[in-house]
Amino acid sequence: MHIKHFVRLLRPVNSFMMGLAVLVGLYMAEPNLKSWTFQSVALGFVTGFTLTGASMALNDYFDRYIDAINEPNRPIPSGAISPSQALAYAIMLSTIGLTASAFTSTKCLLLAMLSAALSVAYTSYGKKTGLLGNMMVSGCIAIPFIYGALLIERLKISNILAASTAFLANTGREVTKGIVDVEGDRKYGINTTAVKYGNRIASYVATALYLSAVLITPIPTLIGNPSLGYLFTVAFTDIGFITSSIIILKNPSREKARRVKNTIVLWMLLGLLAFLQLQL
Repeated sequence: MHIKHFVRLLRPVNSFMMGLAVLVGLYMAEPNLKSWTFQSVALGFVTGFTLTGASMALNDYFDRYIDAINEPNRPIPSGAISPSQALAYAIMLSTIGLTASAFTSTKCLLLAMLSAALSVAYTSYGKKTGLLGNMMVSGCIAIPFIYGALLIERLKISNILAASTAFLANTGREVTKGIVDVEGDRKYGINTTAVKYGNRIASYVATALYLSAVLITPIPTLIGNPSLGYLFTVAFTDIGFITSSIIILKNPSREKARRVKNTIVLWMLLGLLAFLQLQL
């Protein structure tokens, strides 16, 4: 057994992005870095990173039979890590994340507990509900932008807009992912939009969600005076979402859906860069 398999289990890129999202939320609420404290930065990042890692490990634990079909090279179905080890690992990561939040504030602890509860609810049962389960996942993706603001108890409109955009875009990505995983999901009773209504309808739902995320981006222009950096970056982001929508609408196949699922992460990252330049 190698430590690299445990690293793979927590999806370091995903976990790092959620830790970073907490800091992005903090920056939106307080762009003056001199006002930050090492404690708030460290504890905030650790909470986002470990709770995301825990949810990834827990997801692999509950999905081990489905992954044996859809993703046989993952740590559990490949035999690199046993299910009990993955479960213990998820519990350890959750304990670290919740403890870090407890040392921050009561509000942060409550929000971290909500995120952990959504993760457990999704992986143990929510996934079978399809779109509702997709929204549970996206709730966990959106929470860090609010959590970051709570580190200094200063929630701004930009935090809410970033969280809303992340929620909609990621829900669309989860629906798209359902097209990729339709074979294994159907066998194990995971009622994704693709399983229940087919790839074509799933592509319509995913597109509606992507375009809803795009519709949020002009709001700063309507209520404030955003920088040129925001306008240019968000324009590229919107073009990316629209392009991905066109691709999945034209051909909602497993191969195209996998491509869109992967590129949506890039557009979400660009969106993060855009909101970093927004002070509302």
